Amino acid sequence: MIVFHFVRDLEMFALIAQGTTLGGFRAVFARCIVGMFLFLSGVSLVDAHGDGLRFGPWARRFASIAMAAILVSVVTRLAMPAAWVRFGILHAIALSGVLGLLFLRLPAAAAALGAVLVLWMSLAFGRSLDLPVSLAWTGLGANVPPALDFVPLVPWLAPFLLGMSLAKTVDPVRLEPVWRAPPPVILTLPGRHSLLVYLIHQPILVGMLAVVTWATG
Repeated sequence: MIVFHFVRDLEMFALIAQGTTLGGFRAVFARCIVGMFLFLSGVSLVDAHGDGLRFGPWARRFASIAMAAILVSVVTRLAMPAAWVRFGILHAIALSGVLGLLFLRLPAAAAALGAVLVLWMSLAFGRSLDLPVSLAWTGLGANVPPALDFVPLVPWLAPFLLGMSLAKTVDPVRLEPVWRAPPPVILTLPGRHSLLVYLIHQPILVGMLAVVTWATG
């Protein structure tokens, strides 16, 4: 994620060719990152709650992600109004976490079937319907405004549901890496504070590049 955003920031500062991140390996890389985030979020939902719902922890997590998503929208709206983030990765994770509750008590096959249905909707109707811009977040409308980050519900709910399905099929403990010795803190700290890392890494990267650009004229 940080690597991709760094390359995109280089584009923004005209330090590399425009459109570098829009095609080829880099575009595939970006989609893989998004899919991984949502897939692991689905695994995490099942891992944290099993077949039930611990409402307090879920509500706190949802609130933190939703507030972070709103913050991203507000900041990008002020900083880059032509391409502000209406529905990015944090918005997608937050809404998927709500919709995922519908599958929490259902078997793994139901979540997998839901993922297949979402993918079918993407193939059949993805960005093709005459919907208002306000419904662009569904992923079904053809009217999609420019955005720094856009992760619509269709098709990106699919990897979230697949993550839930896997976690229901395989004991989540088995999905955790087995370390012969505790890994260095520097390797685990970002994962434990991934939301904070997501929120601060871009201002840091942009600030560094702004200084470099200013210093080099």
